[in-house]
Formats: sequence, structure tokens, C-alpha cells
Amino acid sequence: MRLDKWLKVSRLIKRRTVANEACDNQRVSANGRPVKASYDVKEGDILELRFGERCVRVEVLAVAEHVGKADAPAMYRELS
Repeated sequence: MRLDKWLKVSRLIKRRTVANEACDNQRVSANGRPVKASYDVKEGDILELRFGERCVRVEVLAVAEHVGKADAPAMYRELS
């Protein structure tokens, strides 16, 4: 699944266009390197998202096309 779509489905970023812009501005990295929105997300990937001063690191636990709002946090695990 594309990175921008995974970020939207997992509810880490609200809209796919915003996820796309974050990738274009190199605010998202996977496994330690900046990636584009078309990056293929796989289980076990470590994603790092930078929102201004805040940095969020997550491990991808699941990749699914459609997920309910209640189940979205089960798609990833926050790392310190």
C-alpha cells in the first residue's frame, strides 16, 4: 500500500493530500531514509513523522485497505 494512503487509513494524518505534501517536503522517513508518497509500506517498517517541533516514530503492525476509526490505532505501535 502507498505510504500516503496508509497514513490516512491509520489516521496518523487526516487527509491523503496532507500526507502527500508531508512526503514531498521530506517530513516522513521510513527505516531512516526520506521517502516519497509512493513508497510501499510493509509490516515491520519504522516510520518517522515530523510535525513542526514534534517527532512521532511508529512501527507498522498491519496494512489494510479499510479500517474503522476504533481499529486504526491497532495498525501501528508508537516508539519512544
